[in-house]
Amino acid sequence: IYILTATTYDKRNYQLWKISERDKRPEGYNLKDEDGRIRDPATITSLRVPVLRPMDLMVEATPRRVFSNGHTYHINSISVNSDCETYMSTDDLRINLWHLEITNRSFNIVDIKPANMEELTEVITAAEFHPHQCNTFVYSSSKGSIRLCDMRASALCDNHSKFFEEPEDPSNRSFFSEIISSISDVKFSHSGRYLMTRDYLTVKVWDLNMESKPLETYQVHDYLRSKLCSLYENDCIFDKFECVWNGSDSVIMTGSYNNFFRMFDRNTKRDVTLEASRENSKPRAVLKPRKVCVGGKRRKDEISVDSLDFSKKILHTTWHPSENIIAVAATNNLYIFQDKVN
Repeated sequence: IYILTATTYDKRNYQLWKISERDKRPEGYNLKDEDGRIRDPATITSLRVPVLRPMDLMVEATPRRVFSNGHTYHINSISVNSDCETYMSTDDLRINLWHLEITNRSFNIVDIKPANMEELTEVITAAEFHPHQCNTFVYSSSKGSIRLCDMRASALCDNHSKFFEEPEDPSNRSFFSEIISSISDVKFSHSGRYLMTRDYLTVKVWDLNMESKPLETYQVHDYLRSKLCSLYENDCIFDKFECVWNGSDSVIMTGSYNNFFRMFDRNTKRDVTLEASRENSKPRAVLKPRKVCVGGKRRKDEISVDSLDFSKKILHTTWHPSENIIAVAATNNLYIFQDKVN
């Protein structure tokens, strides 16, 4: 297994890692002890045949390549192409195309940097390749728009093939409208038919054949709409939440505050709020749905919106490609949950 990640010391560079599992270790070396120290050849009186002994399963991550000098600004997304030979990296103003075998050279395929930076009106927030069509990719912007591009049209994809944007209701416009409409994540469905986007308050599902408005809109934490002023003051309004599909594209998941994460069933239109915490995450424990109360009265099993902890947030989530296993990152803790097993 190989993965691409941004380096921790410089978010403008990234590394290719090889992830491997090891459940056996070699024993019986001739020229070194079991702890790795080199033996004195004069003390070797016989030859041994090394053997493999079982050991506890260990996962190793080995860096294979470092890609650098491709970006001026911090990278916000990396996406591997379906051809398994190229990938793209994205920062606020540019998208670069790389070959996995070439570490020191990339090709710029999107550049929105104006000649005068004072004329800059939006930045790129995320980008992803189509899961099946190696020539197609999308990128989102801080203005809430999504552009679909075809690399066959030109080397520099200045002109998009499709433009997805939901018109804003003038009656709902406020000081925070542009901030909360910024898209923090964009994901193709596994089938390649739909797009999912996450902004501050909602998750939207778009049909690639309908650019005018989203096919589905899900409210993640609409109870925070009255808290936008305080969320702006503590910078939480700029948090970037990810979203993810399950293996069959029937359920979507995204994070929230207070270590809550939300799931939406696209078929039944049901939704559930779950909590990732050490107290509620004992092995084989069943997670109980959580509810947030907005009004003055609240039930025993509800939590008041005023008591939510905004320092606890789930920004990163992922779903196993074929099984009902999810992983959510809550601050410095990683939680893995599995569907109930009979």
